[in-house]
Parts: sequence; structure tokens; C-alpha cells
Amino acid sequence: MKQNVGNVDKIIRIILAIVIAALGIYYQSWWGLVAIVPLITALMSFCPIYPIFKISTKK
Repeated sequence: MKQNVGNVDKIIRIILAIVIAALGIYYQSWWGLVAIVPLITALMSFCPIYPIFKISTKK
């Protein structure tokens, strides 16, 4: 598994995960669990959709 998520992309994904989780908690909805996806992809530095489109934000 080759890393394809750069630093700026990681920061954006982590912020997005925090916002989604906070909204899920605020609205008491299970949709807050969707925050797991951008958080895991940021921590692993790998997005499974990027290779399909031959995208890499890592330098």
C-alpha cells in the first residue's frame, strides 16, 4: 500500500473528521460515525479512491 495522501490533505481530512463527529454528537445522530473514514485515511496516509483516478497529493 503506497502512501498517496500529502500533509495538507491529511490536515483537511482530520479537520473534516472533527467537524463531522462534532455535528454527529450535536445532532445525536449515528451519521457522526462517518467521521471515521476521513480520519483513518488521514492516519494511514492512503486513500483507496486515489489510485483509481491516478491521484497522489504526496510529494
